[in-house]
Amino acid sequence: MTAIGLRPVTSADSEYCFQLHKAAMGTYITAVWGWDEQAQRDFHARAFTPDRWQIITVDGTDAGMLHVEHRATEVYLARIELPPDHQGRGIGRRLIRGLLEQARQQGRDLTLDVLVVNQRAQALYRRLGLREVTRHGENHIKIRMSTKQPHAGSIHRS
Repeated sequence: MTAIGLRPVTSADSEYCFQLHKAAMGTYITAVWGWDEQAQRDFHARAFTPDRWQIITVDGTDAGMLHVEHRATEVYLARIELPPDHQGRGIGRRLIRGLLEQARQQGRDLTLDVLVVNQRAQALYRRLGLREVTRHGENHIKIRMSTKQPHAGSIHRS
């Protein structure tokens, strides 16, 4: 079985995380906004938070990144990115299952946002038991998904 681990991100990982983001999300970002290299580098410079991010390792080799926020009522999966050559191998599924168990033990929901154009990720999240709660962002480009059970008729598009 593949050994999946997590290690802290350091400031030296900044370029790795940017290139990973480009490889993992570039197609989706291009589909929604278009890829502007400088705008993406600026966004990365603002978002890069080594003290809150983790590098996903597979058999001891860097293979992705994870950012999880532990909030009062939920565990929020802010970001999980794997390069294309590591997608579809069960790595994300195993990590998310661990977060689902952690949230359950804490009496919280697991919540995340996914781009509407990222059908593959949406399918994974649905298989793991998450449901659409709402759509949001400019032109409803993001879907909020959660383990929280929506009330009848409560899915809304803000």
